[in-house]
Amino acid sequence: MKRRMLGATGISVSDVALGTMMFGARGNPDHDESVRMIHTALDAGVNFVDTADVYSVGESEEIVAKALKGRRDDVVLATKFGLPMGPDANQRGGSPRWIKRAIEDSLRRLGTDYVDLYQLHRPDYDTDVDEALSALSDLVHSGKVRAIGSSMFPANLIVEAQWAARTGGHHRFLSEQLRFSILSRTAEAHVLPTAQRHTMGVLTFSPLSGGWLSGRRDPTKGHRPSVAAKDFDLNNPANQAKLKAVEKLTQLANDAGVPLTHLAIAFARSHPAVTSVLIGPRTPEQLSDILAGVDVELSSDVLDRIDEIVPPGTELNPDDNYFATPPSLLDTSLRRRT
Repeated sequence: MKRRMLGATGISVSDVALGTMMFGARGNPDHDESVRMIHTALDAGVNFVDTADVYSVGESEEIVAKALKGRRDDVVLATKFGLPMGPDANQRGGSPRWIKRAIEDSLRRLGTDYVDLYQLHRPDYDTDVDEALSALSDLVHSGKVRAIGSSMFPANLIVEAQWAARTGGHHRFLSEQLRFSILSRTAEAHVLPTAQRHTMGVLTFSPLSGGWLSGRRDPTKGHRPSVAAKDFDLNNPANQAKLKAVEKLTQLANDAGVPLTHLAIAFARSHPAVTSVLIGPRTPEQLSDILAGVDVELSSDVLDRIDEIVPPGTELNPDDNYFATPPSLLDTSLRRRT
C-alpha cells in the first residue's frame, strides 16, 4: 500500500485509511468482530485510523482502543470533535471550554495519552476561529495532540482559518477532511485547490457515495434501516440521475476489468490533492472487497470516461452536500435590511 505525507505534518500515512464510523451501535455492534477488522486493515498495510467522539457516542473510540493495544505506536490515530455529544449547547462546537473537555474524554476512551490528528468535525459559526485555534495550539504544546485539522470547511473558511493562525501565532489546520466521490465532486472546484495552496493534507470520505457505488445490482436496495430512505428515493429526479450515472459507471468498470467499488476508490485516490481515502466498512466482507483493490490504478482513458459520465465539480444530488448551511442563509436578519 502506498504512503503519502499528510500535508505539512511530516507524518507518513497510507493512501487508504480506515474510518470507524460503522463500529459500534450505529453500525456493527460486535466489538470483537470490529477489533478483528481493524487488525485485518493494519495487517494489510493501513497505518491510519480515523474515528470521532460522536461515532456511536464514544463507543467507536472504545473499540479502537481495544484494537490498538500493543500497536499504538505503529498507527497514525485521528479523531474528531465538535458535533453534539449531549443535549447541552456547551457539549459541542469549537469553544476552548469544550475543546479541553472533549480531548480528555477522547483520550480516556482511546486509552492513549495523545492523538496524531485532532480535527474540528464541522465549522462552528458561533465561535471565533482564533479562539478555537488558540485552544488547539495549547493541546499541541501540551503533547496531547500532534497536529490539528478541519473537516467539511468550505474554501472561504479554510482561508480564514489559515489567516487567523498566521496573524494570531497559532498552530494551523494541516489537514481537511471532506466528502468526495465520483457522484459528489463539488470539492474539486474550490476546496481541493485551496487545500493544496495551503499545503494541507486531504482526507476524503464516502468514496462509495453512501452505497450508490457499492456494486449492488440495484444500488437503491439492501441498505440498513438507519440509512435515510430519501437518499435512495427514485421519486427525486436527482436520484434518478445518480442511478443512470451508476449504470454507466458499472459498465465502465466492467470494461476496465475491475469491480465498481475498486473503480470508485481508485478514482478518489487519483486526485493529486488527496492524501488518503477513508473507507468505512461495516462487515468483514466489505473490508475484504475494498482491501483487494487498494492498488488499482486508473488509466487516463478511464478517468476521461468518468469525467464524461459525471463532469468535474458536479454534485448530482445537491442534498448530498455535507457543508453546514452558514448563518447568512438561515437568519433572515443577516440578509435583509430593516
